[in-house]
Amino acid sequence: MITNRPWQLWSSAFIFLLFSSFNLLAQQASEMPRYTVTGKVTDEGGIPLEYATISFQSTRNPEQLTGGITDPQGNFAIEVPRGTYNINIEFISFEPKNFANRQIISDLDMGTIVLGMAAGELDEVVVTAETTQVEVRLDKKIYNIGKDLTTAGGTVADALNNVPFVSVDIEGGISLRGNENVRILINGKPSAMAGFGNTDVLSQLPAEAIERVEVITSPSARYDAEGTAGILNIILKKEKTLGFNGSVSARVGHPDQVGLSANVNYRTNKFNLFNTTGFRYFDAPGMAYSDTRYFEYTDADGELVTPTFDRLIEDRQMDRLNRNFYTSLGMEYYLTDRSSITATGFYRYGEDEDLTTNNSLAFKDGTLETLRKENQIENDNSYQIALNYINKFNDSGHQLTADFQYERDEETQNGNINEVILSNTTSIEDPFYPRERTFTEESQNEFLIQTDYVRPIGEDAQFEAGYRGNFEEEVTDYQLLLEDQQSGSLELTPLSNIFTYTENVNSLYSQYGNKFGDFSFLLGLRLENTQLKGKIESELTEEELQEEFGIPIDTDFDNNYLGLFPTVNLIYELGEQENVTLGYNRRINRPRGWFINPFPSRASRTNIFQGNPNLQPAYSDAFDLGYLKRWKKLTLTSSVYYQYETDSFERVEQISTVEDDEGNNNEVIRTIPINLATNQRVGAEAGLLYNPAKWLRLNGSVNFFQFDTEGEYNGVDYSAKNTSWYGRFSSKVTLPAKIDWQTNAFYRGASEGAQTETDGIFMVDMAVSKELFNDKASLTLNVRDLLNSRKREAYTITERFERNSEFQWRQRSITLSFTYRFNQQRNERERRRGENGNEDMEGGEGEF
Repeated sequence: MITNRPWQLWSSAFIFLLFSSFNLLAQQASEMPRYTVTGKVTDEGGIPLEYATISFQSTRNPEQLTGGITDPQGNFAIEVPRGTYNINIEFISFEPKNFANRQIISDLDMGTIVLGMAAGELDEVVVTAETTQVEVRLDKKIYNIGKDLTTAGGTVADALNNVPFVSVDIEGGISLRGNENVRILINGKPSAMAGFGNTDVLSQLPAEAIERVEVITSPSARYDAEGTAGILNIILKKEKTLGFNGSVSARVGHPDQVGLSANVNYRTNKFNLFNTTGFRYFDAPGMAYSDTRYFEYTDADGELVTPTFDRLIEDRQMDRLNRNFYTSLGMEYYLTDRSSITATGFYRYGEDEDLTTNNSLAFKDGTLETLRKENQIENDNSYQIALNYINKFNDSGHQLTADFQYERDEETQNGNINEVILSNTTSIEDPFYPRERTFTEESQNEFLIQTDYVRPIGEDAQFEAGYRGNFEEEVTDYQLLLEDQQSGSLELTPLSNIFTYTENVNSLYSQYGNKFGDFSFLLGLRLENTQLKGKIESELTEEELQEEFGIPIDTDFDNNYLGLFPTVNLIYELGEQENVTLGYNRRINRPRGWFINPFPSRASRTNIFQGNPNLQPAYSDAFDLGYLKRWKKLTLTSSVYYQYETDSFERVEQISTVEDDEGNNNEVIRTIPINLATNQRVGAEAGLLYNPAKWLRLNGSVNFFQFDTEGEYNGVDYSAKNTSWYGRFSSKVTLPAKIDWQTNAFYRGASEGAQTETDGIFMVDMAVSKELFNDKASLTLNVRDLLNSRKREAYTITERFERNSEFQWRQRSITLSFTYRFNQQRNERERRRGENGNEDMEGGEGEF
């Protein structure tokens, strides 16, 4: 039971005076028959809500008002005169429930009434849910991350991989509904915590830092238009309980890993101070294997060209040793009862050492075996400062917010590459493989300015408008030194360059929402102006760069785009536990810096990735139709969706013959991102959340999708049509002695593109946890990728080569973690859950 809350004393006194004042009206109605209305009020986890208010307002005489409050068990029994009433159930920080035009002509049992957390108050909830809960809003689905054992001691990326309809591939890339172009936000804004546009940092922040994940498949105009798949908004914890509270976690595991993190919070009536700090050391070994067979071909002059080698096998082993420290410190200061200013700072230091060993076998009337080693040391410093101001003009949602954010990232990479010949039984003379050394310095600066104004209009309508400016500059200074065969010294090559990339986005938006009975809508329009600039400083001319890289190169480009992005979101309540949603939005996919930089990777001489500075933004129009139905112990979420994208990004592989200094022809396969003509995607998804018993919780989801790509590049048709699917299943069993057992399984179906067929991937995670010290601590052992099967196996064929490949980013890992919580209300609320035995959900939000 939650005690010592001033608002409870105030509300109790207020309710007493309020209902006393209605005594006269009650006496006037004393001659009418009176009936007793009973029921129980709980939260979405079945925990009784004491002091919840139940009011009855007569539809015939609105001034006739009566009611009462719930007892410590959440029960109420209220006598009201015969008549028709609008019944309202309220509790602070929760969405109220309204029952309109209820006719009371006899005693009425309303059963269990479940209140969901209010949208504006979700971050005020201290409780860590036993299971993940899902809420459906006009423009998004909210998954409050619960006590997921398989992510204990894990990272934010691990937690995202357990969110329905979200998947994290073997390289750490995040996709939504099978689409990789998803926008990652932290607390509603782009952030250094999300890795400046990539997802590396998400694999280092602890999963325990997450409060909830918003899966926004039909974003409203409030959000920027980036991300054709939608938005994942990660909300981090910020406790709001008076006093000092928090948690400390430690973890060890195999492959070598050790970590320590803490989330602490201190709040008074005037300020709230919160901090997350952690250190992590881990080894992440991986592998890559490819077997390429080359074909003879006819060149542009009609002559038959024979490749230098018939076959090339590459076997790469990757050892990645990572050490990083991060801390986030913030303070919210309450200027008045309705306004506050929050200042936060984030700092991360990373020190990584990667060793890639590439053993290659080349076949041509014999075998040429070489060993290529790349040793890379990387240091990364990232920091972010942010200010937020909020002023609530009243308690009905009328408010103004303003944000300022500055981020900077500094990264240095030093690499050494050395390739030696182990044996040569071919007729080819031993080739010369020069030693290589690379130096890369990368800096990134980003400013964000944002203001939002929200004005309710009456009880059911709301107007909103705002501005956002995002200004980003990334500078990459790259130097490549190669060994001179004659002198043996390392000399700077013309491929050294400085690449400056700038992205400035200014946007205005406005939206209006209203509710008419069971129907609600939200209409919005966003205007965005985007300026993408790039400059390459190199000794090579544009013509020489085109000859070197095989694509046209503009060394100084300035692209400017102005776009309108409308959004429409509708919801119709079929019943108290059933609704249908419909959404439409237009979005943009802007090419990031590493997709534009044309200077290639160096891990392999024959298989490289290079960016394309000619990439243009892609635009998409998406429609989403959703259905939600809740039963006592079962919740169904489902949707069908369609997306049409123009100038979509596709990665294609092209082979070219490069002549070395000794006149030997070497076949180099380049992976290049291009703008293909169109991409149509249609799909259907469904999720089931089932809690058949107190000791058993089950959930599963499945997503079927088909994409149809049309377009050609350099005279080659890359059109493809493919159907694939993925599904996940999770079960959690509560055993005696406060032990929990959880198993997660995930399968991604095979897929087929214009050039590559990819096999399906199946993986299993498993974990066991025990509560200790009166539920103040947890000890968890989890195994990720139990079968060590998270590998991508693919087959690629073109006119000039075919290749079988296998790739594993990270092998099976085992983690033992210990978490201790202090001064948190979670334990008391979970004890009340057990005492009341309310494991069932009667009309509440769905659970995982």
